[in-house]
Amino acid sequence: MKKVLSLVLCIVMILSMASLVACSGGTYEIAVVTDVGQLMDKGFNQGTWEGAESYAKANGKTYKYYQPANGSNATDNDRIAAMRQAITNGAKIIVAPGFLQATAMTTVAIENPDVKFVFIDGWTLTDADGNALPNVTAVVYKEQESGYLAGYAAVMDGYRKLGYTGGGGGTNPACNRFGYGFVQGADAAAKALGLEPGAVTVKYSYQHGANFSASAELQAQINGWYSVGTEVVFACGGSMFESVKAAAEANPGAKIVGVDVDQSYASELVITSAVKGLKESVALVLEQFYAGKWESELAGKTQNLGASENATGLPIATSRFTTFTAEQYNELFANIKNGTIVPDANVPVDANNADWLSAFEIVVVDFE
Repeated sequence: MKKVLSLVLCIVMILSMASLVACSGGTYEIAVVTDVGQLMDKGFNQGTWEGAESYAKANGKTYKYYQPANGSNATDNDRIAAMRQAITNGAKIIVAPGFLQATAMTTVAIENPDVKFVFIDGWTLTDADGNALPNVTAVVYKEQESGYLAGYAAVMDGYRKLGYTGGGGGTNPACNRFGYGFVQGADAAAKALGLEPGAVTVKYSYQHGANFSASAELQAQINGWYSVGTEVVFACGGSMFESVKAAAEANPGAKIVGVDVDQSYASELVITSAVKGLKESVALVLEQFYAGKWESELAGKTQNLGASENATGLPIATSRFTTFTAEQYNELFANIKNGTIVPDANVPVDANNADWLSAFEIVVVDFE
């Protein structure tokens, strides 16, 4: 009898598994096509992936990520191939972070009008006639707000020699907004404290950030900064964090500001992170899509999310400030949220020179 029961249970399990395979067909309806760098980059790719993953798990959806070929040297054709593979595997909606996705997403979206695309940190994509593609929606963030908060907090916490290293080689709009906000916040804090001109300095560089990857050259540069007195560096660009971390570990007392997601878990040297709600916003768009709101709320549109939507800020609960308090942070955040403080986002498309940072009276900018 036991043998018969065991056989029956085995058959039931096999049939159940077969049923699952038949239902899914080996397909994955939510796809994430990564930007350059690693999937678990402690930053942009990771935050986007975690948003898709959390929504899919909570709602019983199949999901998969696709990394374009050639890593940090991926081309538009590599990204196109990854998106096409996702569609071959059954993707109903493709989420892709990073401005480099624009050409590939435009191409594949036009080819596949029934598939939906989410352009994270992008813009409204158009066809050859300038018409917005109805199967693409974009999400952008007010990174200048998070950058402002991080710069302000760092100076209020006692740091006077700051650094910023940005991804994208100075051509990434999000990195530019983060960096510009960081300088504005540091400047505002220095003025609030009544510091003399030049009391706060910022080293500012895109020199080794073109592909957002860790590199020996970037590590050597940041090590040089720390060794001559830079106290905290804002590491703004995916896997670049690893180079900044290695440099900080080699210099006693050196600290880091993380980016995109809370990077406090990655190193005890992270004092805070200039975050944006990647995980939350991806989950939000997926929820809108599956609720049948694509046409009414998403098609051909761009959502610009900031403090008003709790999509920018600092993870104050895990920050490692010594004197800057949660009460000070909450007051500052509230002033940004209600519009009393409006950090400027007006940065040039190509920020590879310091001219646009020359307006600050207190913060002296050393551009490298």
